[in-house]
Amino acid sequence: MTEKFDELRSNLESERERLNHELAQLKASTPGINERREGSPYGKREEEATETAELETRLEMERRIKEQLNTVDHALDKFDKGTYGLCDICGKPIALPRLEALPYASLCLDCKAGQAKNAKGK
Repeated sequence: MTEKFDELRSNLESERERLNHELAQLKASTPGINERREGSPYGKREEEATETAELETRLEMERRIKEQLNTVDHALDKFDKGTYGLCDICGKPIALPRLEALPYASLCLDCKAGQAKNAKGK
């Protein structure tokens, strides 16, 4: 089991590195506030609308990457605390096949299903 957990930790560390790289690339590709495009043949309003839509898309992508990064960091933190593989809600072990599929899983299937039911009921 320890060997499998070592492999899962390695996968999580690789994923963290990939996400950090993706976030850095996204930030590097974002034009500065004072940078403007050359002009649109349809006028300033379309140019501003396009810039706004692109900014919203980049911000959403950045939010998702940061969210994934937080999830991976939480799993790595659990490794450091010795609680990796235990459900955050009930404390029971998370099934190994679930951890193999989602190394950053923090809930067992029962608690995850209960969480989904509660979300639907609201």
